[in-house]
Amino acid sequence: MTIPLFVYGTLRRGFDGAMARQLRAAACYVGSGTVAGRLYRIADYPGLVPGPDGQVAGDLFALDDPAATLALLDEYEECAAHHPQPHEYRREQLVVETADGPVTGWTYIYARDVAGLPLIAGGDFLAG
Repeated sequence: MTIPLFVYGTLRRGFDGAMARQLRAAACYVGSGTVAGRLYRIADYPGLVPGPDGQVAGDLFALDDPAATLALLDEYEECAAHHPQPHEYRREQLVVETADGPVTGWTYIYARDVAGLPLIAGGDFLAG
């Protein structure tokens, strides 16, 4: 089975950005889910930091062409190999809790220091 993609910010179904629309065209919405961690406001977008405290809400997508879509998203998140280090994000697999039980999904994790960044209360970027 192909590993789904978990998105929690500007790629979610409720966000009307160009890349979110492109993802919806290249993937099938599977359902909502949460991952353990905290969500921080970076600028007009969030960053997920996994950990035992907190829950981050998001959406799971099954990718029609995983290699092509993940390569496109690596460019969007500026974490492809040719982007200068240190990357702001890194793509990893995390356990996503869903109504049907836990699944492993790809997601983009914030890779920089969060000191001084505001926490998004409730872990839902679209809620506030």
